[in-house]
Amino acid sequence: MPAASPKTRSIGTQLSWGTVMERHVQSKVFSLDVGSETTPSFPVMPFSSTLIKAASFTPRKRACHALDEEEEETVSDDSTNNPDESVVTEKSDIWQQTAYNVSKYIVFESCLRELFDTCPICKTKCDVHLRRMGTYVSYTQLCPKCSYYRKWESQPVIGSTPVGNLLVSAAIYFSGASYFKFEKICNSMQLRIIHYDAFRRHARNYLEPAIIHKWNVDQNNLFRKLQEGRKVAVAGDMRAVSPVDTAKFGSYTLMHLDSNTILDMQLVQCSKVGGSYHIEKEGLKRCLDHLYSNGLAVEYIITGRHPKIQKFLRKCNIVQFYDVWHFERGLSKKLDKLSQKKGCEILKKWLPSIKNHVYWSAMSSTSGPEKVAKYTSMLNHIQNVHIHENPVFPKCAHADKVTIDPKKWFQPGSMPLYKVEKIMNNKRVLKDVEKLNHHYQTSSLEAFHSVILRFAPKNVDFPFVGMLCRLYLAAMHYNENGDREQAVTTSGQAMYKIVFPKSKKGEATAKPLKTAPSYDYVTDLMKLVFEEVFADPTPFVEKLKKIPIPEPLSSQFERPSKEEVVHRHVSRFSRKPTNCPSGSGNSCRMRSTTQDGRTTLMFCPK
Repeated sequence: MPAASPKTRSIGTQLSWGTVMERHVQSKVFSLDVGSETTPSFPVMPFSSTLIKAASFTPRKRACHALDEEEEETVSDDSTNNPDESVVTEKSDIWQQTAYNVSKYIVFESCLRELFDTCPICKTKCDVHLRRMGTYVSYTQLCPKCSYYRKWESQPVIGSTPVGNLLVSAAIYFSGASYFKFEKICNSMQLRIIHYDAFRRHARNYLEPAIIHKWNVDQNNLFRKLQEGRKVAVAGDMRAVSPVDTAKFGSYTLMHLDSNTILDMQLVQCSKVGGSYHIEKEGLKRCLDHLYSNGLAVEYIITGRHPKIQKFLRKCNIVQFYDVWHFERGLSKKLDKLSQKKGCEILKKWLPSIKNHVYWSAMSSTSGPEKVAKYTSMLNHIQNVHIHENPVFPKCAHADKVTIDPKKWFQPGSMPLYKVEKIMNNKRVLKDVEKLNHHYQTSSLEAFHSVILRFAPKNVDFPFVGMLCRLYLAAMHYNENGDREQAVTTSGQAMYKIVFPKSKKGEATAKPLKTAPSYDYVTDLMKLVFEEVFADPTPFVEKLKKIPIPEPLSSQFERPSKEEVVHRHVSRFSRKPTNCPSGSGNSCRMRSTTQDGRTTLMFCPK
């Protein structure tokens, strides 16, 4: 008894009734690609799977009927069919998934053409038309003999936008990758992708508005949690996108120390604040204003020792502590430079101990005078003197030891000791030691700056909005993965890896191995783009337009025509004479290059 014709819909590659009678191997891959069409020139029969030519065997066919909108199970005409071996025997979860989160595959063009070169009805060679748009490809097949026609599309198309094209743009942007590097990878394997103009259009209309929206939502949720508690302790630091003296942008970050999360980030363009030297103060001011506008009060802040920052925080009556890492790094550089001078070689082996002593002095103290007393005790300790005159810290905390090598100690009154004392007991240094933070360290903030490099490398020039969005992506990644646990073996033993950091002169150091990072924020962004922003981008784009975007630096200068700039351009290898301001009025300058690469100037009469 023939099967009734089910109600059909476009869900994949639909083959004709004639192919069901062919002997072949049936693939168990169930396609959800949208776009297949058939003409009603013959009775509508059940769909079949993609054909694969068998090389040495021809097993019996198991017909697989596609599901219509009402059915939940497949039906087979073959009496030998085993329901347990059917492609889909129950309602598949794949039907509930949207196009952006199903699996994708790389398909060769030659393999696709095999499906459409021959008519499935009369086996005549067909006229096949291919259409491509970025990652999207469609095939139109027409049989010149029996007029069989069908159309196949490699991916869903929403409006006029193939979903795969937008997916590629979103994956590149949200992962912090570079379009041009991805393009090189794809071109090396002849993999077709979208053009850069399409990538920028997707970023401008969908991706960047989605990033701004998600960051604002996440930040507001974090602010609401912190409003329920007391004042917040934060750490702040600036990062320039290039060397500070020539920085175009600078980003200032505020981190909540208790939860190890990024509270706020402000991107400042140097042309708006009078130069890169003023970026740090302006960034901090904007961050604090944003916190105050959301009902958060600052208990104290840990920053670097920038003079403008100190003066600004004093006016705001905000308690400021200095970061131990920045202080120790500056002090160690001076001492390391001194240890390389003649007569001061004895200092080199004391450098690690001095570095550790700085951290110990700050972390083991609760008051400013106690920090200073412990810090200055190091000058006595390196002379093998462990009893001190300061009553706050009268004796070294270590156990008494018998000296084995007296040559390792500094001699009282020696020139190396005088130079070390001059650096460590500097009036400003002692004043800064008193304000070193004794509770938190900003190493996490420095780690976040390393994360930014993955999303916004310093050697790549981004526009203002592009840089801001990549900073927000870095903050989302850090907030999700900042407190990853240490990885353990199957037996429960903590895992480490050996590193050779430059800061320790290549000394082998054990570093805890963390668990693999998660990327839930990318999943959330994908869902936001395809389920909300792409459907109605207007409200998201309007929020993006409210961000004050400064004019580019080039707007300060008059923009000449390209022809004029090219006309003024003179190559250093050119032999054409040009007017020479240093020559006489009756001479001109001729530049030439010798065989050994030297450039010479000759003055010739006009």
